[in-house]
Amino acid sequence: MLSEIKNLVLDMDGVLWHGETPVPGLVQFFETLDQVGIGYVLATNNATKTVNQYTDKLKRFGVDIAPERILTSAEITADHLQSHYPLGSAVYVIGDKGLFQAMETRGFEIITPDEVYKGARPSLVVLGFTADAVYNQLAMAALLVENGAAFVGTNPDPSLPTELGPLPGAGALLAVISTSTGVQPQIIGKPQPIMFEHALKRLNSQKSNTAMVGDRLSTDIAGAKAAGLWAILVLSGIAETENIQQAEYEPDFVFTDITELGVELQRAAQD
Repeated sequence: MLSEIKNLVLDMDGVLWHGETPVPGLVQFFETLDQVGIGYVLATNNATKTVNQYTDKLKRFGVDIAPERILTSAEITADHLQSHYPLGSAVYVIGDKGLFQAMETRGFEIITPDEVYKGARPSLVVLGFTADAVYNQLAMAALLVENGAAFVGTNPDPSLPTELGPLPGAGALLAVISTSTGVQPQIIGKPQPIMFEHALKRLNSQKSNTAMVGDRLSTDIAGAKAAGLWAILVLSGIAETENIQQAEYEPDFVFTDITELGVELQRAAQD
C-alpha cells in the first residue's frame, strides 16, 4: 500500500528533469512531500556533477535541497574505494568533474593518459560518464585493465535521458573497454546495494517504509527490489509501459510522472 511509504529515494535524470529542463510540477512535488511528511534523498547514477552542482541546478529549477539529501554514484564510488585502497593510491579516471573531485578529495593520485602512455601503471581504473571521452582515454584504460588493473564503473546505465531523447551513457563507455579486454567492471551504483544502503542511512529509515522512485527498470527498479525497498516506476524517462512485463523485476507502483505520484501520495496520507 502506498500509505506504508514514508520515505523516498528519488532518481534525478528522467525523473526530476531531462538535461537542463525540469519535469512539469517539480516544485509542487517537493512541496507535497513536505506537506505530507515524506522524507527523501536524491540518488543518481550520474557521476558527472558534484553535489554542489546538483544543489545549484535544483535552485535554478526553484527547489532548495540541502547537500546532505543528495547522493551521487561518484561520491559513493569514491567512498567505497577509499575503504579498500591506501591513502595516495594512484588511479586512472575517465569521467567528469563530479568523479574527479570525489576521488581527489579522498586522497587518490590521478594518473593522466599521457602518464600511462609514458609507462605509469596504476592498479585501479575508474570510469564514469563523460560527454568528452576520446579514443586515447579509453585506449589507455583498456591497456591498464589488460595488464591487470582493477576495473570499476560508477554505474552501468547504457543511456542517458536528455531533451533529445536517450543518448549513450556510462554503460556504453564501459562496454568499449569490456569488449576490448574481455573484463567486466565492478559496478558501484544502482542496481548494486551500496547506494541503497547509503540512502537508508541518510534517511534513518527502514526498507519496509522506503521506496525507490526511478525511470529505469534495470537499475532503479531491479536494485530497489533486490535491496528490499518498495519500487516506484515513473514513465517520464527511459522505461515505457511495454517494457514492464519483460523486466526481471516488476515495480510495485507505476505512475506517469512525479505529478501523478504526488497526487497519490497526498491521497494516501488523507485516507
